[in-house]
Amino acid sequence: MSDLEEQPRNSKTSMAEPRIISYNLSEGERPGGMKVRYKIRIVSGPRARAVDEAQARVIREVLEWSRQHRQRPER
Repeated sequence: MSDLEEQPRNSKTSMAEPRIISYNLSEGERPGGMKVRYKIRIVSGPRARAVDEAQARVIREVLEWSRQHRQRPER
């Protein structure tokens, strides 16, 4: 079984506190040598819905910014 497959849950109760997973990219994976760290916070219930809405707003803003600042390749 792959580590990425969903595992069955032991209980259906909500988490009391958010769980945080951090991952640092190795030197060979870094874009242009920039240090990159992913920090993932796992929440459930109403807090998860609020986080989903906030993330959707930020992603939309980044996509709009990227579209406005896109540079066309010179020919």
